[in-house]
Amino acid sequence: MGFKKLFASLGVGSASVDTVLHEPNVVPGGVVQGEVHIEAGSVDQQIQGLSVGLMAKVEVETNDGEMKQNIEFGRQQLGGALELKEGAKHTVPFQLEVPWETPVTMFMGQQLTGMSIGVSTELAIAQAVDSTDIDPVNVHALPAQQAILDSFGALGFRFKSADMEKGRIRGTRQQLPFYQEIEFLAPQQYRGLSQVELSFVADGREMDVVMEMDKAPGLFTGGSDSYRAFQVSLTDFQQTDWTAFINQWLTEVGGQRNWF
Repeated sequence: MGFKKLFASLGVGSASVDTVLHEPNVVPGGVVQGEVHIEAGSVDQQIQGLSVGLMAKVEVETNDGEMKQNIEFGRQQLGGALELKEGAKHTVPFQLEVPWETPVTMFMGQQLTGMSIGVSTELAIAQAVDSTDIDPVNVHALPAQQAILDSFGALGFRFKSADMEKGRIRGTRQQLPFYQEIEFLAPQQYRGLSQVELSFVADGREMDVVMEMDKAPGLFTGGSDSYRAFQVSLTDFQQTDWTAFINQWLTEVGGQRNWF
């Protein structure tokens, strides 16, 4: 038995977890439902707790450049301390709220390259290696977010890339320690514009839409950018023609800066 406890402390023959999601497709403000299956190992173990949360792989600026870091958010405790008997099996259901600010990982039915969000499950085991499990989720845009994204498509913008960055966007309702940027390449009609970086910061009522517009560098001048933000209601966004609104806004900003 002594050897079993030693091996369990090293993760060999220890308890394990397997999380099964009822539906991996969610939207910000929604709920992820599933079950955590716990299977005991070859020795009795003291469990300190069971929890689930959301995990995002985020870019972090460092002195040496950029690195990827897993940042957890929205963690929920499912159970406290208990003694898990050798060979025992348990199933624990859960409902995990998806924060309104959660970045979108799906666009036009496709996974956005670089976007990685999943449900992280942790079984904390006393005097042993904790057992963990991560299951990917697909975060689809809210209707108001989809309306903005569709408008960029209608104006001829092409999707370039997306990422999540650690930090804050000034002047917004941001609560999470990171934010998403969706980058679009500008069409020919905006000849002085290189690309637009788009961010959504939502709560239960409305969202901040943040656009950073990058000027295309000229022969004798470098590029420059302009930062703008506006608010969109999540309930009556349909009252606005967003294609016309964004086109007018880009044209006005470009005209003020002699981009176009």
